This record gives sequence, C-alpha cells and structure tokens, in this order.
Amino acid sequence: MYAIVDIAGKQYRVGVSQKVFVPLMDVEIGKKVKFKDVLLVSKDGTVSVGSPHVKGAAVDATVVDHVKADKVIVFKKKRRKGFRVKNGHRQPYTQIEITKIKA
Repeated sequence: MYAIVDIAGKQYRVGVSQKVFVPLMDVEIGKKVKFKDVLLVSKDGTVSVGSPHVKGAAVDATVVDHVKADKVIVFKKKRRKGFRVKNGHRQPYTQIEITKIKA
C-alpha cells in the first residue's frame, strides 16, 4: 500500500514505516502530523485517484528529527576583475516516519 501526498507544495510517494525528508516544519520532535492532501492511494492493486484530492484519505506521520542537508558551495567570479565570492548553504529538512495510510 502506498500513497502520493502533497507536503509543502511537493509530492511524495510514501508507504507505511517509510522515512522521508520534507521541507522544514515547525513541529516538535516526537509529535504526530496528519496530511490530508492525498492525491492518490493504491491498496491491494486498486488505485484511487483524487480530483484533486482523495476524499476521506489521510496520511499520519511522526516527526523523527530536524536535520540539514549537505553543504552546497556557491562560488561567483568575474574574470580579470579580481572579483571572487564564496558562500555556502545548508538546506534545513524535517525527517518524518509514515505510521498509517487511511484510504
């Protein structure tokens, strides 16, 4: 059984007991989260597609951790001008674990 759910404007294919990295959410670690924007549910070979959402479907998850991605280096240079700028960025993510898919 799996579902395609819309989380913060991005679509994720999730299954039960799967861990997923999603954009940073303002939720404490260990708290439960419910997503109602379910676009598709597949259960035992039958597929339910919503228009735009499947009615009555929801995905329950638990917040596992708040983490940062690997550093991305941003380097800018203009030739023959002596201009060089080096910056780094680490995108914050929330790791969630899917506990239940309600179809």
